[in-house]
Amino acid sequence: MLNKIFDNLKTLLIALFIAVLIRSLFFQPFYIPSSSMEPTLLVGDRIFVSKYTYGYSKHSFPFSPPIIKNRIFYTKPTYGDLVVFKTPSDNRTDFIKRLIGLPGDEIQFKEGNLLVNNEIILKKKKQNRNDIRCASNEIEVSEFVEELNPKINYSVVYKTSGSMINTDVYKVPEEHFFFLGDNRDCSSDSRFLSNVGYVHKNNLVGKARIIFFSNDTKIGSVLKFWNWDKSLRTKRFFKIIK
Repeated sequence: MLNKIFDNLKTLLIALFIAVLIRSLFFQPFYIPSSSMEPTLLVGDRIFVSKYTYGYSKHSFPFSPPIIKNRIFYTKPTYGDLVVFKTPSDNRTDFIKRLIGLPGDEIQFKEGNLLVNNEIILKKKKQNRNDIRCASNEIEVSEFVEELNPKINYSVVYKTSGSMINTDVYKVPEEHFFFLGDNRDCSSDSRFLSNVGYVHKNNLVGKARIIFFSNDTKIGSVLKFWNWDKSLRTKRFFKIIK
């Protein structure tokens, strides 16, 4: 009897070790709880994030143990990446945003345009929408395709009224990065220095890769299986993130 209990416990510990290893070194699932990345990521999306893309820091592991002083096996992120990071304000909360500024870059909003190093980032209007969320409300927005360069483009939305027009110049410090949400007027990101601000490379957790599951929380919890025909966004299952 004791041998059977010991064998079961050993199997459980080995399985737990393997799960923690995969989560820490390879892929980690995350749930999207806010609308700051709409229309790219929706509330209720569940995504896989690759942990190896930018190397590893203490934040690669559960509870951020201080076992790694700096980042190891480091590869610098690139413009347009969707990155999960620990917020500098508490080094605990996970945020996901789009990388807009690398170390040394200057970022500014001027007359409603996004400028990187004094160059206006091209954006082409797609449509007006009224289904984008901001907290619990739906807002009227204009959707654009923004191009950091011809190979990096993605959808962003700006409020049709009350949008951010002008900002100061943000100068990205060495070994830090500047992030924005795709839902530009409903995102706490690097523009807000007291909350997020510039993110140090050691705070990077990983790169968002794929949506593996999605449920519309406006219709109901995923536990309410009798609503699955209405709430599950099956077209988003296994969708590659860009």
